[in-house]
Amino acid sequence: MTDPIASEKLTGLRPFYVMEITARSTLVEASGRTVSHMESGEPGAPPAPAVRAAIAAALDFPQKYTHSSGQIELRQALVGYYRTQHRVEVDAGHIMATMGSSSGFILAFLGAFGRNAKIAVTRPGYPAYLNTLDGLGMQAVEIPITAESGWRLTAADVEAAYAKEKFDGLLFASPANPTGAAVTREALCEIVEVCAKLGVRLISDEIYHGLDYRGPSASALEFTRDAIIINSFSKYYCMTGYRIGWMVLPEELLNRTSMLQQNLFISAPTLSQIGARVALGERAYSEEQKAQYAVNRHVLAEGLAQFGLASANEGDGAFYAYVDFSRYTNDSLAFCKQLLDEVAVAATPGIDFDRLNGHRFVRFSYAGTRATIDEALGRLEGFLKGR
Repeated sequence: MTDPIASEKLTGLRPFYVMEITARSTLVEASGRTVSHMESGEPGAPPAPAVRAAIAAALDFPQKYTHSSGQIELRQALVGYYRTQHRVEVDAGHIMATMGSSSGFILAFLGAFGRNAKIAVTRPGYPAYLNTLDGLGMQAVEIPITAESGWRLTAADVEAAYAKEKFDGLLFASPANPTGAAVTREALCEIVEVCAKLGVRLISDEIYHGLDYRGPSASALEFTRDAIIINSFSKYYCMTGYRIGWMVLPEELLNRTSMLQQNLFISAPTLSQIGARVALGERAYSEEQKAQYAVNRHVLAEGLAQFGLASANEGDGAFYAYVDFSRYTNDSLAFCKQLLDEVAVAATPGIDFDRLNGHRFVRFSYAGTRATIDEALGRLEGFLKGR
């Protein structure tokens, strides 16, 4: 059977390869082997105890639809979050609870842009950006970023890309998946300003906020009210499976986006909203998890460097290492499948994030336990020996 990669163009809908690796890992586990899971951006810890207790207590009551924008208690708690973390005042009426960040992207694209709109994204970048845009009949304009620049997008990059091909919106994340790169506060302000100058709508993906190892994360809301902000409880608050996120919307997009939410999703899950509100007050627990990620980040970078993988430096944030494996392979998908089949280490092929150059890269998530990192490095050493 022909590998779809070989026959497919660099545009169009593609599989989410990390999900295929995860599915393949279940077959390995079914054979009785233990897999070192480093493929998914999924915290190894559960939500904070208070979050779990609040959800358990709510099970005794009917779980009905909430307001389409979410429970007012959650939205008011998010007003407090922005006041405390970013020193900005946000109207609760501009906040919408979503089914994870995934539905937020759909609502942002459909709420802010028309058919055939062009949205700029970074390459490498989160694969769902491209696939969601393709599924909605919109076009992605990729802005290449490089290891030499620390994988960080700049205002100059945005302006140069726009000069080559005009686009209607810019979607980018800081910290970013898969590289962990984060722009500085000053660089974010410059990106906001260049978008305003060009008439480009900014969508700021802030789902890894809190997981910035250099200092407090800066929100685009600190510089503009014209951007669409997308965030999630999945990463920092350890709530991936609860599928709960939020958006902050400019005034002019509220009505259209609200109507789309009502018809496409009705509302975010009620139990998840209850847990999310409590999670906002449990940042000490989230900081404990972040401290463990910081340890894992260092251990993984040092371990990979021993295999001659100098590009495995410690990123600015999130919990990923995006590593150039070209000394070992020129086919990251085949490499990751072989790595899983032979030594039971699950990692994500770079083609998920970069359809042009990702065949040289592999992404490792260090969101799990220290034991998982150590185990995976030991297995990887045996796998790479003699290659």
